[in-house]
Amino acid sequence: MKVLLDTHTLLWWIDDRPSISTECRRVIAASENLVYVIAASIWEMAIKSSLGKLRIPGEIGSFFSEHIKRNGFLTLDITASHALGVLRLPSIHKDPFDRMLISQSLSENMPLLTNDAMVRKYGVTTVW
Repeated sequence: MKVLLDTHTLLWWIDDRPSISTECRRVIAASENLVYVIAASIWEMAIKSSLGKLRIPGEIGSFFSEHIKRNGFLTLDITASHALGVLRLPSIHKDPFDRMLISQSLSENMPLLTNDAMVRKYGVTTVW
């Protein structure tokens, strides 16, 4: 199964926080699953890090690359189709990063690993 990680899920996984549900941990750890991190999550982390809202040890690019490789995650780039998909979304969630994540989840037919209840209002398949 292919799945997408929400930004908070990625960070909580890296920090091994107990906030992640047992089911979510099982899905991420299952070797048969392909776990994707979207480019918008990297962008979001870079912005929050530069604003001092997110503390990342070392340089963000190295941190991200190291953890993607260590965990065997894949990256999903943003396509024009993904960007245009945001236009079809109702204005429930205002966060542009989450809206892109929702668009990609719907477009790629990939469940989203997230604890964000607002995301579920879009009819996206979620795991938590």
